[in-house]
Amino acid sequence: MLKLFKTNIGRLRLIGLLEGISLLILAGIAVPLKYGLHQPALVSKMGPVHGTLFLLFVFNTFSVAIQQRWDKITTVKILLSCLIPFGTFYTDRKILRPAYEQHIKLSKEI
Repeated sequence: MLKLFKTNIGRLRLIGLLEGISLLILAGIAVPLKYGLHQPALVSKMGPVHGTLFLLFVFNTFSVAIQQRWDKITTVKILLSCLIPFGTFYTDRKILRPAYEQHIKLSKEI
């Protein structure tokens, strides 16, 4: 897991994972607590955390896209994935993980 911190793609993968988990907590636990048991405390804490992770994901996507010279279609797919609930998990598996593994492989060859 600590290896993810060493590259921009790895950091993007980690942020995407955290953003997806924060949405799970927000939608699966915090919102039901707020409306079912009238306890809004977790929403008021997790809402800003999720929003911050969302923005970090968007900004880092642009940064990695520029650095890796991704085409516009790949960049748009990744950006759209963070608008779809749990889309970051899918994007990690289909786009980011293969890109990360290729980046690691190429950096070992140099």
